[in-house]
Amino acid sequence: MESKRQSKISRLIQKDLSEIFQNDYQNFFGPVLITVTKARVTPDLSLARIFLSIFGNADKNIVLENIKKQSWEIRKKFGLRAKNQLRIIPNFEFTIDDSLDYIEKIETLLKK
Repeated sequence: MESKRQSKISRLIQKDLSEIFQNDYQNFFGPVLITVTKARVTPDLSLARIFLSIFGNADKNIVLENIKKQSWEIRKKFGLRAKNQLRIIPNFEFTIDDSLDYIEKIETLLKK
């Protein structure tokens, strides 16, 4: 079960990373829309698992690899935004959130 502190930090990470992807990396990864769907923080607040939805014509795995390569810079930008709210900036672990693809697949199967 997630503590109150963990859930607050998760919401902060989700909000700030969404703004970072919208403003700073809008054209960096190509013509794609990157949405932060969930953020989960470990109990010791050292690692944050970030779930991303990637929309567009580009290959999702290639975009995810580019995001992982830039994770240190993304963490730095997040740290500048959250420096007054957090003592330690967690490391980010990015993964693709495939729940929307799963829902879409179920809907197409139900229509048939």
